[in-house]
Amino acid sequence: MSSELIQQQMPTPLATAIDLDAYFRRIGYTGDRTPTLETLREIQRLHTAAIPFENLNPLLGIPVLLDLDSLQQKMVKNGRGGYCFEQNRLLSQVLKALGFRVRELAARVLWNVPDGVVKAISHKLLNVQVGDAWYLADVGFGGLSPTGPVRVELDTVQTTPHEPFRVVDRNEELVLQALVKDEWRSLYSFTLREHQSPDYEMFSWYLCNHPDSYFLNNLAVARSTADRRYGLRNTVFTTHHLGGESEQRELASVAEIRTVLEGVFQIALPGVPHLDATLQRLIDEAAETRHKTV
Repeated sequence: MSSELIQQQMPTPLATAIDLDAYFRRIGYTGDRTPTLETLREIQRLHTAAIPFENLNPLLGIPVLLDLDSLQQKMVKNGRGGYCFEQNRLLSQVLKALGFRVRELAARVLWNVPDGVVKAISHKLLNVQVGDAWYLADVGFGGLSPTGPVRVELDTVQTTPHEPFRVVDRNEELVLQALVKDEWRSLYSFTLREHQSPDYEMFSWYLCNHPDSYFLNNLAVARSTADRRYGLRNTVFTTHHLGGESEQRELASVAEIRTVLEGVFQIALPGVPHLDATLQRLIDEAAETRHKTV
C-alpha cells in the first residue's frame, strides 16, 4: 500500500477552533470583525478590562495548560484570568481567526530588575500586522499591560487608553517602555524572532516549577478599567487612578482578599481546599516582614 493511500485512510485530527462568539461575550465586544486597527484597539482595551492577569494556578499548584481548549475553558467559560502565556495565546488565536497576521514573540522582563542583572526569557507578547504596519499587542504584562496596540516604530511616543508607550533600541534588542510618573520605565526587551509553542511550554514550565519563580510563592493580580488600574501583590491592594494618585490598602484577612479577588478583579475563584490556607500564608508572611522592618 502506498504512503499516499495510507495517509488518505488515516483519520484527520480535528483542530481546536476558537469560539469567537463566546470570547466576545466574555469581553463585551460587539464591534466589527474585520482586521482593522480599530478592531485591534477595541479588543485589546476590552480584554484587559474583562480578563484579569492572575497567577492563582501556579500559586496553588494547579497545572497551567496552554492548549486552546483549556484556555477557553478557563478564561472564557470559567471566569478566570491567567498570565502572559495564557492571555496572549488566547488573544493570538482570536486575532488569527479574524484575519490578522500574528507573530508570537518572547521577552526578558526588565521591570524592577537592577541594571546588569539578566533574567531568563519569561514573557510572551504578540506582533500584529495591520496594513503595512506592525504593532505590539500584549494583554499579559499585569499592572502595566498596554491597553492599546503600540506600533513598532522607534522613539515614537504613542498614546493608549492608559499610559503613553514607546519602543527604543538597546544593544540590538527592542525595549518597550511606559511613561510612569513622568519617567520612562522599561518593561521588557525583545527581538522580532518568532517563537513556537514548545518554547512557551518550556518558559511556562519554568515559571511554575523553578523554586525562585515569583509566581510560585506570591500572588499577583491586575485589571484595568476605563479610569484606573487595580493591582494586588500578596496582601497589598493598589488602585492607580488614571492621571492621578495611587491608593494602597493592606488586606488583613482571607475574607478581605477573597472579596477583592471576586469583586474588584471579578475572578471566579478555583474551588480547591487549600485556597484559604494559601491566602493565610501570604497574610502571615506579610505580617512577619512588617515586624522585621520595624
